[in-house]
Amino acid sequence: MTDTPAAGRAARPSAGPWRRALGRLRRNRSAMIAGAGLLLIVLACVLAPVYANAIAHTDPFTSNASGTVVVNGARVPVLAQSTEGLGLGVTPVGPTWDPGNYFLGADNQGRDVMARLLYGGRNSLLIGLSSAVVCCALATVLGVLAGYFGGWIDAVLSRFFDVIWAFPVYLLAICLSVVLLTSGLHLGPIHIDAGSLALPVVIIALIYVPYVARPLRGQVMALRNKEFLHAAVGLGASDLRIMRREVLPNVLPTVVVFLPLMTALNMLTESALSFLSVGVQSPDASWGTIINDGLALLYTRPAITIAAGLCVGLTAVALNVLGDGVRDALDPNARLRGGA
Repeated sequence: MTDTPAAGRAARPSAGPWRRALGRLRRNRSAMIAGAGLLLIVLACVLAPVYANAIAHTDPFTSNASGTVVVNGARVPVLAQSTEGLGLGVTPVGPTWDPGNYFLGADNQGRDVMARLLYGGRNSLLIGLSSAVVCCALATVLGVLAGYFGGWIDAVLSRFFDVIWAFPVYLLAICLSVVLLTSGLHLGPIHIDAGSLALPVVIIALIYVPYVARPLRGQVMALRNKEFLHAAVGLGASDLRIMRREVLPNVLPTVVVFLPLMTALNMLTESALSFLSVGVQSPDASWGTIINDGLALLYTRPAITIAAGLCVGLTAVALNVLGDGVRDALDPNARLRGGA
């Protein structure tokens, strides 16, 4: 018997749903451009120690009030005496556009803005991604439990969601941050110090749980009426097995879509909290704290605030475009329905 190309194609197993979704995502040019831009931002932030130590030769967390820098062949102080108004205060050196020499200038403590921008990006991205993962994981568990069991479990969890949802997001985040930044979080086996980066991760993750859990709960409630779920119950499968083998795989694509979108939203929330001095605390930095540092120098050295703001905006846009691409790849009909 002779093999033919048609027979070979027939014998080849069909691609799984995840592989087909990946193929659709690769064909989405906007998502690929956004993903490439996001990858460049992440790599630049990951290589922050390399830039600070090998290129700029500076410590972005140490004040350099008495240092000097060469600008256009002349050595000038990093912090010059202000000549405006009554002559009080200092004016930091502006951007030199030299990668190895205060590329974006200095802040009001004489620290290299470019180096701090890269280090701050590491914390902003870390907090945004970590809080998104924690939020989606917790929301998946609560949403699946509420949607699958219903009854009093659904009632209790739904009221918990309603209580959190009743507060404005930023007001709730600010209140939690103000309280926990003074004493830390000590809840049973969980102990988080006041200055730890884990504190904003937990705060931001908790306030957004209802926004992810609610759609998942509705999706699970719709799945309860599907034939394959009734068949699993008829075969005597336990509730845990049904949730793990039947329900969770069906809601996982929705969780994957939420992940980049929540990362962008959480990063913006972290930047807002840090700008208000209730997020990342000194000596750590984030894009929000850098915007706050440059606020007093907005009219004389706007590069500090503009650079950090552009990083926040570009990263958020890249994550949202990538998230839309992931949604379209996992559910090609979502675009026709207007998305979720």
